[in-house]
Amino acid sequence: MDLRQLNYFIAVAEEKHIGRAAERLHVSQPPLTRHIQALEAELGATLFRRTPQGMLPTQAGQILLKEALGVRASLAQAAERVRQAALGQAGQIGVGIYGSSVFGVIAQLIAQFTSTHPDVVVVLNHAQTADQVAALRQGRVQIVFERWLPDEPDIRGSFLTHERLFLALGERHPLAQREVVELEALQGETLITGAAPNLIAGALEICRNHGFEPKFAEPVHDVVTATLSVITGRALSLVPESMLNVHFPGIVYRPLKARTPASMDLHFYRLKDESSPLLDAMLRTIDDFKRARNAADIAPNPAI
Repeated sequence: MDLRQLNYFIAVAEEKHIGRAAERLHVSQPPLTRHIQALEAELGATLFRRTPQGMLPTQAGQILLKEALGVRASLAQAAERVRQAALGQAGQIGVGIYGSSVFGVIAQLIAQFTSTHPDVVVVLNHAQTADQVAALRQGRVQIVFERWLPDEPDIRGSFLTHERLFLALGERHPLAQREVVELEALQGETLITGAAPNLIAGALEICRNHGFEPKFAEPVHDVVTATLSVITGRALSLVPESMLNVHFPGIVYRPLKARTPASMDLHFYRLKDESSPLLDAMLRTIDDFKRARNAADIAPNPAI
């Protein structure tokens, strides 16, 4: 039994007449009759009975008609899904995420993508950079968002956006009483950062640009942990704007007043030879997102 036989059977069942079904199918009547007879022989069941009202499906024929219509609908749906996938409108894409950006920028970008691609399943992979590189090479993710770019020959990294820096501190700290904190006021304070080298180097450079050497506490796992650590009152942390969406009891965020705009970079990366309609759709969303961010006049500062 093949799809052509099923289509022949459906036409006869719907027309209830071999001649009309043959006209509908643009075939002659004898071959159509032979196909129906061959289908009955293959299934070992009589599919039609001749009546004054025409050729009516038997009980077996009614069951086959229901199933055949379902098969045809499924095939049509599958064909449409394939067309959508070829256009980047359906399927599944793996996205690597990590760190504080998931609370702001990345959540916004993924929401933007899913709003324009409702039939695409976005599978998130939360892991550190080394694990994300492995996931890319294994095909488990197609794109990764991170603040630090891996230096690998098969990885292509691109800039996504800057995030303004804020000061995270305990609500009882004297600086918490200020609406805006001048960056020079951090002189003599202890800063705590995530362990990524770019976070430490960035904080060091921006403080030096304001005329002082910062004091650092022992780095912690990531920006989120660094933010939570300020509740002890022993240290302060420079955090990206995404962290403003994370509310910890006893912790406040204050804007920074700096000589030059203070920001933290966010990147995305993927395999250099990777190409697919879904990845292209995500890259188009990223371009749209970047244009919107640029319109919001987010000031760059490559120092952090």
